[in-house]
Amino acid sequence: MLDIKFVKENLDAVRTNIKNRFMQADPDLAVKLYDERNQTLQLLEEKRKRRNEVAEAMKGKLEPQERTTLIEEGKAIKESIAQLETLLADQEARYTAELRKIPNMAHPEAPIGKEDKDNLEVKRIGTVPTFSFTPKDHVTLGSELDIIDFDTAARVTGAKFYYLKNEGVILELALVRYALDKLIAKGFVPFITPDLAKTEILEGIGFNPRGSESNVYTVNDEDLCLIGTAEITLGGYHANEILQKDKLPLKLVGVSHCFRREAGAAGQFSKGLYRVHQFTKVEMFVYCLPEESDKYHEELRLIEEEIFSSLEIPFRVVDTCTGDLGAPAYRKWDLEAWMPGRNGGEWGEVTSTSNCTDYQARRLNIRYKDDDGKNKFVHMLNGTAIACSRAIVALLENFQEADGSVRIPASLVPYCGFDRIKPKK
Repeated sequence: MLDIKFVKENLDAVRTNIKNRFMQADPDLAVKLYDERNQTLQLLEEKRKRRNEVAEAMKGKLEPQERTTLIEEGKAIKESIAQLETLLADQEARYTAELRKIPNMAHPEAPIGKEDKDNLEVKRIGTVPTFSFTPKDHVTLGSELDIIDFDTAARVTGAKFYYLKNEGVILELALVRYALDKLIAKGFVPFITPDLAKTEILEGIGFNPRGSESNVYTVNDEDLCLIGTAEITLGGYHANEILQKDKLPLKLVGVSHCFRREAGAAGQFSKGLYRVHQFTKVEMFVYCLPEESDKYHEELRLIEEEIFSSLEIPFRVVDTCTGDLGAPAYRKWDLEAWMPGRNGGEWGEVTSTSNCTDYQARRLNIRYKDDDGKNKFVHMLNGTAIACSRAIVALLENFQEADGSVRIPASLVPYCGFDRIKPKK
């Protein structure tokens, strides 16, 4: 969340930012509730001070009437303190709830717009393939190669689930190991994270675990949710800690399953593996000093570019528009791979990387002790190294050949143990 003092001093800018992000929040109400909460807190402190004065006075020599008066005053103060504490707790909760609705400020260069069509393309890397035949989509290829089974998964689990089988299993594991090897060599500490997290951690990261609009699966009768990304578990790893400045940045890479309800997601652009309820992902995460977060955001994007370039997958980089950022993000870059089977050939998102500045750190209370002795909030960044399901979409569709087989890019062959997947149907 934002610093309430920043909100008070920059109300016009905060209002404009909310408008540009097409979100619903009331910074004026947050400021009003904050001021009311402070007034109650000041009155409560005055009452507590007077309570201590009365208690001290009771220790001295007093006339009976003086003692009686002080006893009555003490009772009244006690009742007043109890009422003020109840009021303060209510005001604190209401103020915090309103403050949390306010999104992070967007980078001044982030394009203003509402949907992904408003994102700004900044570069293209690789060559879009041409085929001497009509290319198939990954759903058809997965069936003919006998590596993906959607139909059985729909019977066993439901729509938007899938089985990987045969070489498809090896391909996913190869992608995970390939990404991990690259990141470990760059100083990232590897993790396999839990697939569940407490509600407070999801809320701290900026996810909405409840309500009809939520994209999160919750566990009945438990304060737990299935995670949609290891950003949640890696970001929660240092919750309520004070980190050592000389240990920053902390670079983590986590492997997890990801679970998303994807309510309402249907149609051509969501078919097959592109938008599913469960998938495996390798996620990068960085805790760093505030003045270094732009630098590390660039580093995360360059790592994503390196991975997809080495996989020979053509892609473009887009600067995400304000309306498509997500509340915690200050700036977000997306990599969109060319997918020949997507509506006759389209770009489709395969990774993203976000600089969330101190927005998540404030909510999770993650700080570092600066040289001036003061505790300050770290900046937190995340980035997808490999989302296996979408990477498989791009690999199958770009490397398909006339005989129905799919070539494996050279960099991945040592991890797979084969250089081609041949049709079985």
